[in-house]
Amino acid sequence: MEFGHTQRLGQWLDLARQGQVDARNEIIAHACERLRLLTRKMLKNYPKVKRWSETDDVLQNAMIRLHRSLAEIQPETPRQFYGLATTQIRRELIDLARHHYGAHGNGANHLTDGGEAANQKSDGREPESLDSWSKFHEAVEGLPEEQREVVNLLWYEGISQPDAAKLLGISLATLKRRWQSARITLGKLIEEIQLVE
Repeated sequence: MEFGHTQRLGQWLDLARQGQVDARNEIIAHACERLRLLTRKMLKNYPKVKRWSETDDVLQNAMIRLHRSLAEIQPETPRQFYGLATTQIRRELIDLARHHYGAHGNGANHLTDGGEAANQKSDGREPESLDSWSKFHEAVEGLPEEQREVVNLLWYEGISQPDAAKLLGISLATLKRRWQSARITLGKLIEEIQLVE
């Protein structure tokens, strides 16, 4: 992603605060494309989940969340927008995991094996892996703000490290330290999740 795009996002945010609908549409279009990529990335490895939710279904729900948020909150900077957008993305992905593989979810309670034993163990990837994704997204929300911002920009929004550093107004070295700290924290959580499963 070019830093020029972030500058355009800042301009769109200014115009949206002035009430220009076209600018708000540009903001939504940017978020839509990034969310589509993230959703596709997450669902491609989980065919059982994909059976219940297609990329565009998840995308639509997340975009509704973002649209509602933008109606109530008007971010002043791209940094604030990315924080709002990634929060909505995480919430939708967490809800997806809970909806399909929670105690009363379709995926957890649907017998699709043609009559084979219902007590048969899963292959270890599903639904536990989806639950792990949910825990991962929740853990990101629990990171210290400085680390969470870096994860939001690099992982959820797909912004390059140099562009993220400029956006946050910090040096590239500082961004890399925060990214490393966040990855260590999240890595420990993932190890704990795997030990429990």
